[in-house]
Amino acid sequence: MNESLGEVHSSVITAGKKGWRKLLSFLGPAYLVSVGYMDPGNWATDLAGGSQFGYQLIWVLLMSNLIALLLQSLSVRLGVVQGLDLAQASRNAYPKWANFPLFILAQIAIIACDLAEIIGMAIGLNLLFGLPMIWGVSITILDTVLLLFLLNKGMQVMESFILSMVFIVGLSFLVEMFIIEPEIKDVIAGLEPSMLSGDALYIAIGILGATVMPHNLYLHSSLVQTRKIERTSKGIKESLKFNLIDTSIALNLAFFVNASILILAATAFHKNGYFGVAEIQDAHKLLDNIFGSLAPALFAIALIAAGQSSTVTGTLAGQIIMEGHIKLRIQPWLRRLLTRLLAIIPAFFTILYFGEGALGELLILSQVVLSLQLGFAVIPLIHFTSDKSKMGEFAIKPWVKVLAWLSAIIIVSLNIKLVYEEIYSWMNTSNSWWLYIIIVPVVLAVIALLFYVSFHPLFKTQAIISSNVPHGKAEEIPSVENVSYKAIGIPVDFSKNDKATIEHALMQGGKNAEYFLIHIVETAGARYHGDRVMDFETKSDADNLDLYRLNLEKLGYHAHIRIGYGNVARAISRLAVDNHLDLLVMGAHGHQTMKDMIFGTTVNAVRHRIKIPILIVRK
Repeated sequence: MNESLGEVHSSVITAGKKGWRKLLSFLGPAYLVSVGYMDPGNWATDLAGGSQFGYQLIWVLLMSNLIALLLQSLSVRLGVVQGLDLAQASRNAYPKWANFPLFILAQIAIIACDLAEIIGMAIGLNLLFGLPMIWGVSITILDTVLLLFLLNKGMQVMESFILSMVFIVGLSFLVEMFIIEPEIKDVIAGLEPSMLSGDALYIAIGILGATVMPHNLYLHSSLVQTRKIERTSKGIKESLKFNLIDTSIALNLAFFVNASILILAATAFHKNGYFGVAEIQDAHKLLDNIFGSLAPALFAIALIAAGQSSTVTGTLAGQIIMEGHIKLRIQPWLRRLLTRLLAIIPAFFTILYFGEGALGELLILSQVVLSLQLGFAVIPLIHFTSDKSKMGEFAIKPWVKVLAWLSAIIIVSLNIKLVYEEIYSWMNTSNSWWLYIIIVPVVLAVIALLFYVSFHPLFKTQAIISSNVPHGKAEEIPSVENVSYKAIGIPVDFSKNDKATIEHALMQGGKNAEYFLIHIVETAGARYHGDRVMDFETKSDADNLDLYRLNLEKLGYHAHIRIGYGNVARAISRLAVDNHLDLLVMGAHGHQTMKDMIFGTTVNAVRHRIKIPILIVRK
């Protein structure tokens, strides 16, 4: 089975625990998800909503949080019951031609989310330390190192880090609530729904996109699988119950933070006549003017904490989406770097061409993009959790299904209304050819895909794929005869690992095989001059290699020496071909992650170049 987030799948034990210890073993996944509900993108939309419309949009926040709670619980149900994340389930349900654009749309959402983290982090560093925005954006590339460190330490360490960041954000806003002293009566009045249009609709959809984030649905369905549970009806019911508690606590905390930001903007800015505070920097400056230095300092610290925690979860979601939709697995640091670079480009472009002041608008736009992608995650999720043939007794009940479809209709309707209003506005103000040649056809294609995603599961007669195994099904193994290796290559580097490597090679071929002791000279001279180099290291290596050969011949083995030059993987591969080797026995040096990133892994590079078997020996 190709597990979702395989490196941490079922890594947290829940069996044998009772009471509070049992509950605590399940707490964690929802907190990783909840940071996406209080990232810098939320800050921008909540500040804009509070400063422009006062407490009027609090009901939108509450509605968004309730929808999020419902949809995240469906995501949990899918992961726990079927053991699939949302991307894997989509790959099973839809044909390849549909999965690729679904992957592209989900990836755009990840980049939009990452863009919000970049801008938020850069703004936070600017506010706290006066660091120029362009440098703040550049520094965010270093988040890749933080992610690698947390992944290596295990899932519970990562969850602890995220929880500490969430605690900092929550505590900062709790203190700020005491400082600004909002009117409770006005806050309660803001919970009453009202009609939305124009700027209010745009901000409301931004709030919806910032709160109900599509990548969180993919993420949550995978993270719940890090808990090892009993695959019985009782075990699954217990897991669903504890995960619901986890989700309810985490998302209500996120609602508290978002509501605090909106109330902060409404009380501090709207009531004081500052109606256009859509910029985080302006909010920080005004807080300083109105409430003194503590409030803005807490504001900046919370912003940096929110950005750091969100960037980690966005990377995990990117891994899930890539592996689930298109079965592509690459190194986490490389995927993280690619996503970050794709997000940094629009941030750099905006700063260079429009100035730092335009970053606030870009931040809100990123959240609207997230909202536009929601339908492509929500609608399949409802289909998958409603399917009794796959979910059995755990298929969602009719009243849950009604609420879920109602949520999907609200999300899609608001998005279609926004897209229509925006395009209609562009057409009235501009007759540019790209509107008709590019924008309109793309929008129509995306709407057509949305309709296909919505109705295909209702009419399909059989599953598109029945397995998530990335390399096909297991085949029958016929009777196997003893394999006799005649020419065995043994790359050595005169380290303490050589002894184990040579011993394992001798076990494979016995005294009938020919052994080729291989060493590659990597000096600068060897890289440029090849076998013409005659420096001290080359001579010393040749002498050491000959000592190994004499030692083996004394023991009754047939040994030869071969020296290569320059790039290790390329030289070993060339010697393997030239000497007609039929087995290569290599030592693995057990580098830590950072060393492998810097120096590369020879074993991995060699295995892509040659077609003979490789035995890897690790001491």
